[in-house]
Amino acid sequence: MIRSLLVANRGEIARRVFRTCRELGISTVAVHSDADARAPHVREADTAVRLPGDAPADTYLRGDLLVRAAQSAGADAVHPGYGFLSENAAFAAAVAEAGLAWIGPPPAAIEAMASKTRAKELMADAGVPLLAPVDPGQATGADLPLLVKAAAGGGGRGMRVVTELAALEGELKAAAAEAASAFGDGEVFVEPYVVGGRHVEVQILADAHGTVWTLGTRDCSLQRRHQKVIEEAPAPGLSDELRTTLHRAAEQAARAIGYRGAGTVEFLVSTDGRAHFLEMNTRLQVEHPVTEAVHGLDLVALQLSIAEGRPLDAEPPRPHGHAVEARLYAEDPAAGWQPQTGTLHRLELPDGVRLDSGVTGGDTIGVHYDPMLAKVIAWAPSRDAAVRKLAGALERARIHGPVTNRDLLVRSLRHPEFTDPAALDTGFYDRNLPALTQAADGGAGIFALAAALADAHGRSRFGGFRNVPSGPQAKTYACAGTGPGTGTGSGTGTGTAYEIRYRLGRDGLSAEGFPGVRLLALGPDEVVLEVDGLRRPFAVARYGDRVHVDAPPAPGAGTTAPASYAFTVLPRFPDPTARTEPGSLLAPMPGTVVRIAEGLAEGDRVEAGQSLLWLEAMKMEHKITAPAAGTLTALPVRTGQQVEVGALLAVVAETAAAAEKAATEEAGANAG
Repeated sequence: MIRSLLVANRGEIARRVFRTCRELGISTVAVHSDADARAPHVREADTAVRLPGDAPADTYLRGDLLVRAAQSAGADAVHPGYGFLSENAAFAAAVAEAGLAWIGPPPAAIEAMASKTRAKELMADAGVPLLAPVDPGQATGADLPLLVKAAAGGGGRGMRVVTELAALEGELKAAAAEAASAFGDGEVFVEPYVVGGRHVEVQILADAHGTVWTLGTRDCSLQRRHQKVIEEAPAPGLSDELRTTLHRAAEQAARAIGYRGAGTVEFLVSTDGRAHFLEMNTRLQVEHPVTEAVHGLDLVALQLSIAEGRPLDAEPPRPHGHAVEARLYAEDPAAGWQPQTGTLHRLELPDGVRLDSGVTGGDTIGVHYDPMLAKVIAWAPSRDAAVRKLAGALERARIHGPVTNRDLLVRSLRHPEFTDPAALDTGFYDRNLPALTQAADGGAGIFALAAALADAHGRSRFGGFRNVPSGPQAKTYACAGTGPGTGTGSGTGTGTAYEIRYRLGRDGLSAEGFPGVRLLALGPDEVVLEVDGLRRPFAVARYGDRVHVDAPPAPGAGTTAPASYAFTVLPRFPDPTARTEPGSLLAPMPGTVVRIAEGLAEGDRVEAGQSLLWLEAMKMEHKITAPAAGTLTALPVRTGQQVEVGALLAVVAETAAAAEKAATEEAGANAG
């Protein structure tokens, strides 16, 4: 019997495991880096053990420290969660050698699937269908497109799509360098890249008594940078024959390696309806809640039961209904998916959906870990109902703090290609991202007006709208707005400036640019306006110079108009120190310089778009390129250096020819 369990992880998955432990009467032990000292998973655990340092390599990736923490806290079991050491066979073995129960598959099963190249060999022997590897030295144009993929790890790291044969060698080197940096293993392999394919997976559970459950399918085709964004169960639009093939192949994979516990077998389904084995994840998946919702199970509780030696029932519960999950990230999709940092002031979802989060209101989003804030899961009897329910919940959520992908998620869920299962494939964002992130036509101004009016009320020493002096008051309120698709937000741009001019008195509201808008109610955190004859309430929250305004969706606004805006109150006078040398490349977010282009030095000539260096933040690499042809006049950073947002990374002095060309293009654009 497990009485005390340590979760060798952090954030959302640690909280998820703790929730089940509390229901089962199992005491909980958290571990934390210094950066996570005040994190929710630490606050919620019965006991917590510090792992000195901030970087994952010094903390959550130190198996020796994690085993020692479990022993010192009196835990008798370890749950690895996902990521970090969850698929590390040596760590699993060390846990068992210390006399602790390992909540996962046997180390030998983890080792068998640890390398994707070796896993494919095993699966081929077991009769599981897969894509044939491509020898990069023998590749021809007929083999294109190709996918370069890291043999170890996951999460999209070390993956490159190659569409031109001349680029293959460079992409092999880049993928190997990224894989070595991320996983300590630079092995990569090449296989055909299936255009228009779907990412479909099968959840399995296996006990120590020979029973293997296949718990339906999940579709995870909507991905950015090869990382999942929206997942659902069951995978829609599959034939009965294909589902049977997937289930059979997943069971064969589990039995081939003597699997035990929870795991996922992932497949690529091509347009001709054939399934190809991708990999097996020997752990619980991020998207496991959709399977739980459809089958009415607690997969963490079943993991614990299997670890205690209990058998599974002969057959799993039958699925019912449909579930969809969206991953809420602190990132700006319109700015190259740049991760965002800062204080998360509020994270609230309406009732009726499941929220699995690693953070709560008031927590700080830092640079050391993945930018995922939470998962939002909706279940309904049908797919259409579940999708509508999830989109509506996200739209009505109050998320105050760094820029997030919330509006992208809402638009994705309502996009015709997503609502039609036949159109699903992994190229969704390649095709649709520009349209999904473009700014909505208008709409932000009325939110800015609401912000200005609430600000006026909050600053009034009379304490309420009724006590506004009888004489009309002329007010000016300037702010920079942040909405979806503007490419703006924390550290990513200046936004659209709104100067709100209005008069507010006993005779009502008069605002420039808003004819006929009537003020119905006013408070420091709520403004009710009548717009075009419709009553519209606006919730307003201010945090320093940042103002968030939320409102129900405007009737007839369409699927792209957001129901939330953030504004930054502009200073009365500009900051004279905010100027930088022309051609300066500044860090778009805090991070670490992981690579500098080989041989690059000050004084070198560079071409427009040439890769200069790579910045890593929140488990993602961001390429910094030359904005124009010119001379690299400054390169003040070095590999391994940590930089803050806005730090100078390089300076490219534009050549006269490049400057003249840019001026000509700009003049032509203005003339057009």
